[in-house]
Amino acid sequence: MRYIALVFATTWLAALAIALAAERPKAAAAPAYRSVLVKGVPHIRQRPDFCGEACAAMYLRKLGHAVDQDYVFDQSGLDPRLGRGCHTRELVTALKAIGLRTGPVWYKVAADRDEEGMGDLFQALHADLAAGVPSIVCMRYDAEPDTTEHFRLVLGYDAKTDEVVYHEPADAGGAYRRMARSDFLSLWPLKYDSRQWTVIRLRLEPGEIRPASASATFTAADYAQHFRALNKKIPAGFASVIQHPFVVIGDEPPEMVKSRAEGTVKWAVDRLKAAYFAKDPQKILDIWLFKDKESYDKHTRSIFGEAPDTPFGYYSHAHGALVMNIATGGGTLVHEIVHPFIAANFPDCPAWFNEGLASLYEQCGDRQGAIWGATNWRLAGLQRTIEAGELPSFKDLCSTTQYEFYELDRGDNYAQARYLCYWLQEHGLLAKYYHAFRTAVGEDPGGYRTLQKVLGREDMLAFQRDWEAWVLKLRFP
Repeated sequence: MRYIALVFATTWLAALAIALAAERPKAAAAPAYRSVLVKGVPHIRQRPDFCGEACAAMYLRKLGHAVDQDYVFDQSGLDPRLGRGCHTRELVTALKAIGLRTGPVWYKVAADRDEEGMGDLFQALHADLAAGVPSIVCMRYDAEPDTTEHFRLVLGYDAKTDEVVYHEPADAGGAYRRMARSDFLSLWPLKYDSRQWTVIRLRLEPGEIRPASASATFTAADYAQHFRALNKKIPAGFASVIQHPFVVIGDEPPEMVKSRAEGTVKWAVDRLKAAYFAKDPQKILDIWLFKDKESYDKHTRSIFGEAPDTPFGYYSHAHGALVMNIATGGGTLVHEIVHPFIAANFPDCPAWFNEGLASLYEQCGDRQGAIWGATNWRLAGLQRTIEAGELPSFKDLCSTTQYEFYELDRGDNYAQARYLCYWLQEHGLLAKYYHAFRTAVGEDPGGYRTLQKVLGREDMLAFQRDWEAWVLKLRFP
């Protein structure tokens, strides 16, 4: 009986222990991965829509290459006019061109075997981290139903907390962020197909990294960022052409817009830079070419919210745009192209010379590969003023303030400045005067003393008499 009672008691205690154990919460399974971390990766905050480019630039800097996210974009070959950053395929193109080995990139996981499939992919990611190779992953930004896809740079795993360590390019303080592994595995797959998910990972294994070189002008990345805003303004049916350092937009057929971009804009810019300007304008400017007066009037109001005060065209500093009725010809366009170059290269240039040089090229052509001004419609009015004996002296012209030049005797001021530049051109002195004036402007803000020096004339009244007699002999057309 004692034996039976003992067996019963032992069995009862065992059953009780099993029951109590079943009621206690189970301890979490220990993570199967050890802690790993790629240290010393600098953080870069992305430009708009450049999350993948920023991730790549972060690790390239860790490798000792002084590149930025714009450089990464520039290697992708993506058309900047799309106004966006790299998607996965274009980012792969850029990384391979730079010299990084990305691996297979696109993976498929069956939705009904997601735990196994995602586990295998995370194991491969972890193995690369253990070997010092980080990855860029494309994942949903967060768990919201309308969230966007987003690139992040995965740099490590913490076994103690079961967290993935990554750089977040979207935030200024995004270095070495942490995310629970369960959350990471939930956001990583892109569920385009309810039965088979897409998982994207770009390994960043260094190969032979191509050396980078800095660009002296606006890059494809700069234009892509510019088009992000510009595309919201361009009406349907308009064509656009990147013509450094401008964007040309027009409502003529695309081939005509391209022809004007190359035949007028590029032609003028190349020759102006050869003669005068070492620097491009400080920002990308838009050249809007409207096909006729009706289009010019309509779109100036709808796009810029203002009515034009000239039938030809104008430069809007506020909108960073050259706005043209191209049906009136390309003269005003070339005139306005001069101004942003003057602003970048000769910021202290007084109004008289700024407008004199620009208006010289309202009527221009090519002479032995150089841009060359010709006589134009301003000549007749200037000749009448000279004959009436009412033209101010060159000393007075050079001393005009901006207000005096534009608001007092505007027509005569423009004409006198233009045909002084025309005389200098015809005597081979215009480029010499420009460079000498730009150098001496601190001591000679109006350019009068520099003009005397370049002319080699002390008696400027005598020079003006000679110049007026010369002008009276000119003809237009």
